Amino acid sequence: MLIVGELINSSRKAVKEAIEAENTGVIQQIARDQHENGADYIDINAGTFVGKEARYMTWLVELVQAAVEAPCCIDSPDPKVIEAVLPLHKGTPMINSISLEKERYDALLPVVSGTDCKVIALCMSDAGMPETKADRLSIASELINKLVKNNVPLENIYVDPLVQPISTNDAYGREFLNAIEAIMTEFPGVHTICGLSNISYGLPERKLLNQAFMVMAICKGLDGAIINPMDRRMMANIHAAETLAGRDEYCSNYLTAYRKGVLADA
Repeated sequence: MLIVGELINSSRKAVKEAIEAENTGVIQQIARDQHENGADYIDINAGTFVGKEARYMTWLVELVQAAVEAPCCIDSPDPKVIEAVLPLHKGTPMINSISLEKERYDALLPVVSGTDCKVIALCMSDAGMPETKADRLSIASELINKLVKNNVPLENIYVDPLVQPISTNDAYGREFLNAIEAIMTEFPGVHTICGLSNISYGLPERKLLNQAFMVMAICKGLDGAIINPMDRRMMANIHAAETLAGRDEYCSNYLTAYRKGVLADA
């Protein structure tokens, strides 16, 4: 499973303060900690800094890449910021994210078209947030086909079917899981990804719900996640679920994780 470390995000108080103070040590340590604990990409988001976001994102990209040998997931609500930062990145980044919202789609398509960038394709359109499996599959189908026609390789697309809180509608978990399965079945070679913590919003023992939901999503085909890789129990659940789902030949990844102590006390 591809893991995107979510912790360098200015919506987190400590990170916002570190960015404002341009505290190199704090930011680089967060990047190193995530990479050492299994993050394949380091998400960077400075979206709370309206008017200063591009400057801070530039600083973050250079800082993170100096600290770890892992690409960044460039995460911004502003397509212009993504476009400005992209040339500074060494290697192949991930873009978070393009959607069917016309303004965002039109702005980001020229940025990702014909590149090797990994692209998160968010199941969102101008009609609003999808609620059912059918809604998600319809948006995903249109978005995937448009991206492929515009020279974005299928294997570089990571569809995010959009997790919504189970506390507001008891069907949201099931509809999301069924959408994962449908997308992975209909588009062989495409990937799926999500930031799944929203599923537990408003409920107690959120980590328990998040971990259980992750296992269920893996069994439906999810092969990417935007998470905190420092959560040992979550990472152990991922290793176990991938092995039990038949996605770990000869259980080699599980055994490697065991030998490294990743599964201990999880």
